[in-house]
Amino acid sequence: MNHPEIHLKKHEDKRLRQGHVWVFSNEVDTGRSPLDGFSPGQLVNVTAFDGKALGTAYINPNTLICGRLLSRKSNLSCGSNFFKTRLSNALQLREKLFDKPFYRLVFGESDGLPGLVIDRFGDILAVQITTAGMELHKAFLLTALLELLTPTTIIFKNDNSQRELEGLSTSSEVAYGELPAEVIIEENNAHYHIDILNGQKTGWFFDHRNSRQQLARLACNKRVLDLFCYTGAWGIPAALNGATEVIGVDASESALALAATNARLNNVAERMQFVRSDVFEYLKQARLNNQHYDIIILDPPALVKRKKDFKLGLEAYRRLNDLALQMLSPGGILVSASCSYHLTTENLHELLRSSARHIDRHLVFFNQSGQGPDHPIHPGVPESHYLKTFFCYVNPSL
Repeated sequence: MNHPEIHLKKHEDKRLRQGHVWVFSNEVDTGRSPLDGFSPGQLVNVTAFDGKALGTAYINPNTLICGRLLSRKSNLSCGSNFFKTRLSNALQLREKLFDKPFYRLVFGESDGLPGLVIDRFGDILAVQITTAGMELHKAFLLTALLELLTPTTIIFKNDNSQRELEGLSTSSEVAYGELPAEVIIEENNAHYHIDILNGQKTGWFFDHRNSRQQLARLACNKRVLDLFCYTGAWGIPAALNGATEVIGVDASESALALAATNARLNNVAERMQFVRSDVFEYLKQARLNNQHYDIIILDPPALVKRKKDFKLGLEAYRRLNDLALQMLSPGGILVSASCSYHLTTENLHELLRSSARHIDRHLVFFNQSGQGPDHPIHPGVPESHYLKTFFCYVNPSL
């Protein structure tokens, strides 16, 4: 059975032909294919102005990104076999990269499954569906996951703002099995309790795995300040690798409680302390108290969530990095990260350069990192490349 068609305006197929997979509502020729004639999640064939087929997408006529390509072939069948094939391909890559089942199994468009994120915590799968197209087909997804991975538990983690934009429920649910009272994962030889249902995103952030490993190797005999520490993913490896003191700062009481639990789990609690505070206020007070640190980790949440927030977000990043640089000991290291897609690597580079010059510090970059390999980058979708991290050294003799 052929899917209905949506037709693009003249010249609006260029981005898709270059490899992107999104169709914006203002690119659709609504005279030939009125958007109100489609229902959220429906499969459609996307056609260029000249009539050439561009592929199969699912559509939501009520959103700015109204279509997302699933295939460059028309009339794709999106059943359990489709999901099993895409999931098998994603699994094959992760199994080449990791020897234990703790990773992001599916990263949306990069794995050919736009609107879907799956984190694997051993036998537990945390699934985030952010679009009406994926939501409409989640029964097929569930069947494929059960057949392919035989998990003990599958959780649909639905508490994100993107679902609201798509007109979807934001209530999370245990879709299969039972959620254990304790979920413990492993990363870089450390162990962590995670809270899937109440934690941020899926309860864990695998994307900084490589950067955290790099930082841990630098931490021996160092005093470390971990800002926006969440549940201890940066600070605990630093303590395990010989940091003399690790101070974690976060505004979330529940995150800090879990961080303290994780410190005890890894037998490093005596060298870690956790402070509940707004990070800006903590930095201001620490500067007044003339506190200095050998290593400062600055890994804030996204401060530029939308393009229109860029100016305010950029200023927030600037203030944070200014304050952090002022509090580094001579020869200190700053790890500065941003997960804001709209703040580019070049923006962060320039921000660090100008902050260092503003306070007369000689700053050099000795490592540049990004998201781990379980967050692969789609070359045609720049939005899939969101994480950037600079390892900075302050030369005390210049």
